Amino acid sequence: MNGLGARRIGLLGGTFNPVHIGHLRAALEVAEFMALDELRLIPSARPPHRDTPQATAEQRLAMVELAVAGETRLKVDDRELKRDKPSYTVDTLESVRTELAPSDQLFLLLGWDAFCSLPSWHRWEELLLHSHLLVLQRPDADSEAPEALRDLLAARSVSDPLSLEGAGGQISFIWQTPLAISATQIRHLLATGRSARFLLPDAVLAYIQAHDLYRAPHA
Repeated sequence: MNGLGARRIGLLGGTFNPVHIGHLRAALEVAEFMALDELRLIPSARPPHRDTPQATAEQRLAMVELAVAGETRLKVDDRELKRDKPSYTVDTLESVRTELAPSDQLFLLLGWDAFCSLPSWHRWEELLLHSHLLVLQRPDADSEAPEALRDLLAARSVSDPLSLEGAGGQISFIWQTPLAISATQIRHLLATGRSARFLLPDAVLAYIQAHDLYRAPHA
């Protein structure tokens, strides 16, 4: 099924409302640094922790597909949009795992804030049964992990992400200088009639304009 060796696959979930250069640059840097065979962006349908996005699930998926077109290492995985229940990460990992060889390595990418909130996630202790965790940490992040995660970190963390072994079960940190771009900022610009160019791919911006997304409600 997987040719000569174990495949290395990364997963990056999010609302991508809309997808922007910050998401894409972080994904590409990790894919290159970790020598991943592919990194999948997984738009969430009904994120349990967020309010309903302004763009539809289908529109957010279309924008991510436009954003990664032509970049062979980045793929789009739409499995969460096919579910009729909230997008729980553990369900996604279980689903992906069934399609892989036992030796294939799976890496779940999480920002530092998301990692710190893990104890509030559905069946969060089971995530490491299916994948490694790669935590993207800003160089200026001096906050400590919550107490609920300290024992887990002591038992499972590996200092060098390139030395993660096996199909899953370990945690490592990748230091990144993320681009100071947020989807909230982009939506605000668009809602107030200002340009969001160079914050997201031109193809995504053209899609937003063509579908009249993120405009302020007309009086």
